[in-house]
Amino acid sequence: MTYDRVANAFYLYLTDEKPQPGGESIPVDPPEGIQAFVVMDWRDGRIVGLEVLDASKRLHPDLLAQAEIIA
Repeated sequence: MTYDRVANAFYLYLTDEKPQPGGESIPVDPPEGIQAFVVMDWRDGRIVGLEVLDASKRLHPDLLAQAEIIA
């Protein structure tokens, strides 16, 4: 897990490999009435990561505290 405080973006890696160019990123539709931006990264037909923008408003502070701070 990484958290970029400047961009307010959280990334959850679902594999030990960092996402590589050539994968596909697909926005996820949030529940009705919720304004959020979440992206699933896919490679070779598998989900390899999730990115959450506006993370400080969308994720629990405990989760953000566990993430590696990258900026």
